[in-house]
Amino acid sequence: MNFELSKEQEMIRDMVRDFANNVIKPRAIEIDTEAKFPKDIFDQMGELGLMGIPFPEQYGGSGGDTISYALAVEEIGRVCGSTGLSYAAAVSLGASPIQMFGTEQQKQEFLVPLAQGKALGSFGLTEPNAGSDAGGTKTTAVEDGDEFVINGEKCFITNASFAKTLIITAVTGKNDKGRNIISAIIVPTDTKGVTITSNYDKMGVRGSDTAEIVLDNVRVPKKNLLGDPQAGFKQFLSTLDGGRISIGALGVGIAQGALDKALSYAKERTQFGKPISSFQAIQFKLANMAMEVELARNMVIKAAWLKDNGKPFTKEAAYAKLFATETAVRSADEAIQIHGGYGYMREYEVERYLRDAKLLVIGEGTSEIQRVVIARLLGC
Repeated sequence: MNFELSKEQEMIRDMVRDFANNVIKPRAIEIDTEAKFPKDIFDQMGELGLMGIPFPEQYGGSGGDTISYALAVEEIGRVCGSTGLSYAAAVSLGASPIQMFGTEQQKQEFLVPLAQGKALGSFGLTEPNAGSDAGGTKTTAVEDGDEFVINGEKCFITNASFAKTLIITAVTGKNDKGRNIISAIIVPTDTKGVTITSNYDKMGVRGSDTAEIVLDNVRVPKKNLLGDPQAGFKQFLSTLDGGRISIGALGVGIAQGALDKALSYAKERTQFGKPISSFQAIQFKLANMAMEVELARNMVIKAAWLKDNGKPFTKEAAYAKLFATETAVRSADEAIQIHGGYGYMREYEVERYLRDAKLLVIGEGTSEIQRVVIARLLGC
């Protein structure tokens, strides 16, 4: 077993770390308080090749692996959860399904601009009455000649307001057992009948765009069907498996950021004539935080390694997502406690880490759903 990163992986991590520290970090407070999506930052990330890290060069990507991508998500999340979430969603949800299931024509038309960072993609799965129960999708896509006519509503969709393409899940028929067949269809956002609004006032990740999509008699060509029409449900479960690695990586980044802040503050803050880092109560908090961050990182990297090597990784992705995101919540909470009253104030930033971390135990499958996935894979 070799736990060393390759030279290329280290180079990507260091490049993203420099970009995060120099470009994103100085604006992190502003991005949160103004709840404004940093479009210019994503343009720069595209120019650096970050949007295409895990995609082949022939489709505009960097030809990197999942580990490199996870490291990039972590480094961005360490300084800004909002930017980290939108980055993870754009790559794992907005572009990866096209790479995994798309035709050559779909890859050339839709994946290339996403991988090159010239456009953003978005994944429309969640509905007002279909969250954890994704099989309860109500959006429909009815065949009409050479087109699909799509009607329905999606909610809590990341990046939709700034996306050029949507991947929409919709019911396209019934199978032999009378159950809904759910398919995935690529829908350009400028298609007639697509209405996207972003009126949510969120607790955290406020600079990440979250939108509602209404599809009213939206017509797209049948060639925009993504992958096997009978296997749409399995396809988006596979998409979510990969997405959980990136959300796990984001959890590691937020947890590491909280630890960094707490450790720095503990060394500077004095009480009773000495730094609070010399008190065992604080040392134990920091030790627990450091241990959990490292364990979470190792689990994320393992899941990414399994994916890169073509091995089953569903259970490990659930482990990684569950443990890393709950670690992020605990670390941010402890960072606030170590800061005391100052931790409750926005200028010290650790309260933002907690607000941002909370979404991670909800999105991409709640912590409860991860435990269900793990239990089923244990044979329960």
